[in-house]
Amino acid sequence: MRRISRITVAGAATASLALALSACGGTSTSSSSSSSESKGDKGLAIAYDVGGKGDQSFNDAAYAGLEEAKKEFSYQTADLEPTEGETDADKQQRLESLAKQGYDPVIGIGYAYAPAVKEAAAKFPDTTFGIVDDSTVEANNVADLVFSEEEASYLAGVAAAKSTKTNVVGFVGGVDIPLIHKFQAGFAQGVKDTDSKVKVISQYLTQTADEGGFSSPDKGKTAAEGQIEKKADVVYAAAGLSGQGVIEAAAANKIWAIGVDSDQYKQEALAKYKDSILTSAMKDVAKAVYNLAKSVEDGKPGTGIVRGDLKTGEVGLSNSNPKFADNTELQDAIKTAKEKIISGEIKVKSS
Repeated sequence: MRRISRITVAGAATASLALALSACGGTSTSSSSSSSESKGDKGLAIAYDVGGKGDQSFNDAAYAGLEEAKKEFSYQTADLEPTEGETDADKQQRLESLAKQGYDPVIGIGYAYAPAVKEAAAKFPDTTFGIVDDSTVEANNVADLVFSEEEASYLAGVAAAKSTKTNVVGFVGGVDIPLIHKFQAGFAQGVKDTDSKVKVISQYLTQTADEGGFSSPDKGKTAAEGQIEKKADVVYAAAGLSGQGVIEAAAANKIWAIGVDSDQYKQEALAKYKDSILTSAMKDVAKAVYNLAKSVEDGKPGTGIVRGDLKTGEVGLSNSNPKFADNTELQDAIKTAKEKIISGEIKVKSS
């Protein structure tokens, strides 16, 4: 177990901590007590991906894992926001600042943190680092928290093919990168394997994350509207914060949206659109973040590739919308597809 010592420090130290945090992006999680605490009291820290906290998707799932760890282990946590136009050096400085202050583990949320995690881990070999998403950082003190997103996306494709009335469905990807290709490939395969007559319209919002592909609801809304004009009546978005615009467009046009990463039917910020959210292709980022924190707390830090898939139960579809959960034909089709993926009968493409 983590050795705990509680030492109240002077106000100057508190000011120093606040300055260090603000220099590397704002923090939205405060200490678990009113005073600053020693290194022994500091636990999990996360650094958000593009879109930051409040995306109702990927980053918010990571925050849920942080909150669970904070509650269970009663220690100080931190979560830092990205800055616009930041470089790998900025990300590295953010991670190193957290490690220097004594947070352990320190997790970069998103593939873009790979270079920064690699460098920071080399400088702080006694700290456990993690990176969430499709990146592999080979280091003895790094856990690569990856998911088989294509498997959940395949099931989303089954749901879309079974739900469309126009035989046209859409996919909106945030950024044209290999990670999002996994979502598209799985979705398209699930659609075609279910009903070869259904057409899939695909669009990526930007070529790079810096152009706002993961952080621009207006871009997502425009893309979805364009697909709806082409008769798409189910649209699946893998676009982070931009996906909110896709969901808004779906609701305005009375078609189905399929959410991603978190159960978007349950997200408070999307409550007015929830009746248009058929389901969400989820990956349990919260569980992955919490599990790494627990491994450190137990004195057995996780390292290497840690994969979540249908077999482990860490990817799948949400059942929150009663119209989805109570549709027996749809649920049977999804169950059959899931069983075939787990058994290996269906090989899901990742590109």
